[in-house]
Amino acid sequence: MPCRIDTESLPSARAALPLPDALAWIEGEIDALEAAGLERPHRVRSGRQGAAVTLDGRDLVNFGSNDYLGYAGDVRLTKAASKGSCAEGFGAGASPLVSGHSQAHESLERAIATLLDVEAALVFPSGFAANTATIAALVGPDDLVASDDRNHASIIDGCRLSRARVAVYPHRDLAALESLLAAAPHARRKLIVTDTLFSMDGTITPLAGLADLARRHGAILMADEAHATGVFGSRGSGLVEELGASEGVHVRSGTLSKALGAAGGFVAGNARFIHWLRHKARAWIFSTAHPPGVAAAATRAIGLLGEEPARRGELLAKAAAFRAALRRHQVDIGGAEAQIVPIIAGEPVAAVVVAARLADRGFFVPAIRPPSVPAGKSLVRASLSWLHDERDLERLAEALCQP
Repeated sequence: MPCRIDTESLPSARAALPLPDALAWIEGEIDALEAAGLERPHRVRSGRQGAAVTLDGRDLVNFGSNDYLGYAGDVRLTKAASKGSCAEGFGAGASPLVSGHSQAHESLERAIATLLDVEAALVFPSGFAANTATIAALVGPDDLVASDDRNHASIIDGCRLSRARVAVYPHRDLAALESLLAAAPHARRKLIVTDTLFSMDGTITPLAGLADLARRHGAILMADEAHATGVFGSRGSGLVEELGASEGVHVRSGTLSKALGAAGGFVAGNARFIHWLRHKARAWIFSTAHPPGVAAAATRAIGLLGEEPARRGELLAKAAAFRAALRRHQVDIGGAEAQIVPIIAGEPVAAVVVAARLADRGFFVPAIRPPSVPAGKSLVRASLSWLHDERDLERLAEALCQP
């Protein structure tokens, strides 16, 4: 039987107390967020992620998760996590450098390296930690980082932490990027960092062009495969494999929490680079390792990529048909070309209205607003899963095409 939480025994939420004087300014900040249409709801999910979801007691078709292959609620991962926890305990109990690195973590790192066809990998507590720690380790004050202007917040924060000079180039603009690189001939190191599949736009980076620029300008190329791992490539390793860019990408990062349905992040590449990173990646050195049972679940999910290759092909076919249906009805989905499909609304309030209208029709398609997207580019984002059937997609397309 599925595990259930006894919600009746949970304590009720306490009424909010007035803020102390030293924090009274927060009330004005909250009022400003509400006025701008940027206040976020606090939702509680009941049950597992799946094609349907119960949020705050409301049953909705779920287009709001990153569970691209349907593994987040898969009992096979639950069993692997349980077995791993029974063997090695739930908590890791220490940082990886002390005694937190377990057999489960070792097996996971080997599985990731094999999946990506690289020498070695390093597992972090989250994908956010993997990016911030790695960028800050690779470059410093005497260096240049060139970052796509649609990169994820974890990349942005990693650039800030590095204290390197950060040059942001327009989305996927290779000519602008080349100008930035050429204008910094005396930088000690140059790093180009990019998402491979952009989480808000559903667009794909031009990896071949980036690899060529990195080669010609002596730059390191780092690619974050968070939303592509499991979905693209003949093995499911991501867009680096799909686009034939393995030789040109020096550092590959990603997450275990999206298509793989588990938790944690990773960085992978040359074995000597990974050995060095163990001495320099502060979020890895100074964090307790994530639970061994979680590592065991992620390893099982990687195994499922090989056992069930049809899932990613079926997902991408559904996504292509869904995008085509929306474009036929002139719904603005920008340049989307994958399983992430944004529906551009414009201002934050407009996105909230669209999301509420869709919820009234039985769909959870969350509103995405600044700072997740640029001003004037608020949207609702439909994240497709292998679990969605064709009727789910047809009904959502109909709802989006109606006023």
